[in-house]
Amino acid sequence: MTDVQQRTEAETPQDRPGTASSRRGVLLTAGALGATAALAACGTDASGTNPNGSDFAAEPAPAGSEGAGSGSTGGGSTGGGGTVLVAASKVEVGGGVILDEVVVTQPKEGTFKAFSNVCTHQGCKVTEIAGGSINCKCHGAKYSLEDGSPTSGPAKQALAATEVTVDGDNIVTA
Repeated sequence: MTDVQQRTEAETPQDRPGTASSRRGVLLTAGALGATAALAACGTDASGTNPNGSDFAAEPAPAGSEGAGSGSTGGGSTGGGGTVLVAASKVEVGGGVILDEVVVTQPKEGTFKAFSNVCTHQGCKVTEIAGGSINCKCHGAKYSLEDGSPTSGPAKQALAATEVTVDGDNIVTA
């Protein structure tokens, strides 16, 4: 025999304390949580620890300059006073390399350029050099290999340039 409890039409599970929520309530709560998560993913963190937060500079200091940060650029000092960034042989013609703080490009044979690797749109780091441009995958900004100017996407300002020279087999800060 089964013990069956009868309930009246006025008494529903959501009316009784300690019972499960209605399906509508569960779906509304899940939708609200999803919307909150989506909005949070697009927001910024004002604490200064988020690379996509509000702690980026609108015009970042060129890498290797005073105030450019304390991270490594992948090299050491040379006798000429500049910092070694990368071996020239590592930078393809029509391409470049992304380092800790800079992007070094070679738009034409023997011409080397360097730019901040921080996207001017919302402070993400650029992630690739492909199709003849420096690309930020956060929001689709693309920059020129020649001068760091934005060529498409939401960015409106150029990447900050860093003067570089060739010292022997290396690209160094000027």
